[in-house]
Amino acid sequence: MLALAMLVAPLTLALRAEETAKEKPLTKNQQKYDADKDGKLNDEETAAAKEAAKAKSKETREANLAKYDANKDGKLDDAELARKKADEQAASEAAKAERAAKKAAKEAEKK
Repeated sequence: MLALAMLVAPLTLALRAEETAKEKPLTKNQQKYDADKDGKLNDEETAAAKEAAKAKSKETREANLAKYDANKDGKLDDAELARKKADEQAASEAAKAERAAKKAAKEAEKK
């Protein structure tokens, strides 16, 4: 009897987890692909979302190669990756500074 309970418990937990996952509301990104607006992604909508993600990934990869592949060998070596990472970090820091400036301006307006 205990052995049966030990076998059934994981299955029950898995089914509950699956039900909970299905009940979660769609993210803003997922909502873009919910063609029938039923709050769920069916197989066709999921396939469309996956294809869009693949296309965006390919586009990003091609843009990165065009921008950072200095030796035009079709891949980013360590130096090229370092330049890409430095650019991304600089952009992140600039965005952070911009958010801080907006926050400071908003607080100054309150006074």
